[in-house]
Amino acid sequence: MYGAVLGDMIGAPYEFDRGNKSKEFELFDRRKGVRYTDDTAMTLAIAKALMDAGKDAGEEALKRAFVEHMRDIGSRYAQGNYGGRFSQWLTAPDPKPYGSWGNGSAMRVSSVGWFFDTLERTREVAKWSAEVTHNHPEGVKGAECVASAIFLLRNGAGKDEVKRYICEEYGYDLSRTCDEIRPTYYHVESCQETVPEAVTSFLEGTDFEDCIRTAVSLGGDCDTLTCITGSLAEAFYGVPESFKKECEDRLPWEFLDILHRFHEAVGR
Repeated sequence: MYGAVLGDMIGAPYEFDRGNKSKEFELFDRRKGVRYTDDTAMTLAIAKALMDAGKDAGEEALKRAFVEHMRDIGSRYAQGNYGGRFSQWLTAPDPKPYGSWGNGSAMRVSSVGWFFDTLERTREVAKWSAEVTHNHPEGVKGAECVASAIFLLRNGAGKDEVKRYICEEYGYDLSRTCDEIRPTYYHVESCQETVPEAVTSFLEGTDFEDCIRTAVSLGGDCDTLTCITGSLAEAFYGVPESFKKECEDRLPWEFLDILHRFHEAVGR
């Protein structure tokens, strides 16, 4: 999950179209306060829930674990980063899904793509992870797409195979290039206008760093867009050790513990 966390950290300073839509920028610019946001907090909350519930847990147990850990970690970390409806969900006496198609379901799902042994199980649990909040079909589709792509990539699928799978299974338009997307792309927080752009950034990237730079260059909701791109890039390219060190230097001990335990759990 280093890829997702790094994508969040590197993209965050350029969120809300604060970048210049270029691939030329300092990756870890301390002057810009590079740090994690809610994307990292929720990514690690989902990972912790998977480990606590176990691979064979059913829908009810997994959803209960997702809600428990998202609300626990969300109440203690990344305050002020959450959207309005999600903030209400975090503190509601009886939290219910609220029909969102926002990209939050896709940005937090990367651990599901690593945790399970079959594509069918991966898709099933990705759906459940979305449904506790983002139970709109587009919110579910975004989560399933990202988790499925990670599963395929970590099991040896090539970019063309993954692109074809996404187009056929989820109907996303991956025909545009980043050069075609970039001029008119803006800050938008829907799955349907974030997941295809994140996938395209990964498909065009030539290594982990280039995928990250390509995603940031599009602008828009940059922390989430790059979080998703980074999660895909890690599954295909891996993450340079120097990047992992930069990531770990910016995380609290609790997050480091989740990250390390999860990598041990999946044999990384």
